[in-house]
Amino acid sequence: MNRLICKSRPAVFLMPARPVRRDAARLKPAEGTSNRRRCRVADRVTFVQQRLALFDLDGTLVDRQSAVTGAVTALCRLHGFNPTVEQWLLARLADRANASDFAQLCAVFGLYEPAAELWHEYVDLMAAAVSCRPAVLTGLARLRDTGWTIGIATNGASEIQRAKLAATGISDLIDGVAASGDQEIRKPDRRLFELAASRCGASLAHGGWMIGDNPAGDIGGGHQASLHTIWLRGRPWPNGLAAADHTVGDVTDAIAILLNETE
Repeated sequence: MNRLICKSRPAVFLMPARPVRRDAARLKPAEGTSNRRRCRVADRVTFVQQRLALFDLDGTLVDRQSAVTGAVTALCRLHGFNPTVEQWLLARLADRANASDFAQLCAVFGLYEPAAELWHEYVDLMAAAVSCRPAVLTGLARLRDTGWTIGIATNGASEIQRAKLAATGISDLIDGVAASGDQEIRKPDRRLFELAASRCGASLAHGGWMIGDNPAGDIGGGHQASLHTIWLRGRPWPNGLAAADHTVGDVTDAIAILLNETE
């Protein structure tokens, strides 16, 4: 009669595990990685598939566009800027925002306010304006509860992206963040995905998923990183880009696919 044997052997491949979560409001950072093994029956070994999910932030987990409009309007009212300044800011910040945009603002309109002060005010206003739907937060919590390691791979200035993660409560539900402003690399560059995985205590060598709304940055970049991909439809799809593994209308649908992978 075959007996089930479960023991450590040098030949077993080691897999990184997610950091231990102490409570809903505070996460203990990973100190290195631990090992995951599966039991072997006779001489056959089954390896655990790494459950790594990297999410885009803007347009995927949060609605950036409505937050930009609210933050710019609030900033202009605070300083009494005229509608021309407001329209310039809305156009300038439509896709991304950096401190250099506010230096350019001051130069174009001859403003007396320090550019650095305007930038920090804008970061605070964006954090106040952005939100993450409860259904999305619940979905992320369910992923963690079922053993998924969750990371953020996002283009954007580090300061503003992390402010949005903290303000929405997403930062309490993830294991690591890589923003393009950290090392001046942007999606679809594979190195940003590698950085995100590393900050989660994981490795792209063991696979995973990338979920996002940008066809080239999120899906094309995910392909380059050898990740499975889920695309949130909305933006035009470029000619010649390989299709995502799944296409959905909402990030909660993407989370449901990942949860189904767990079962």
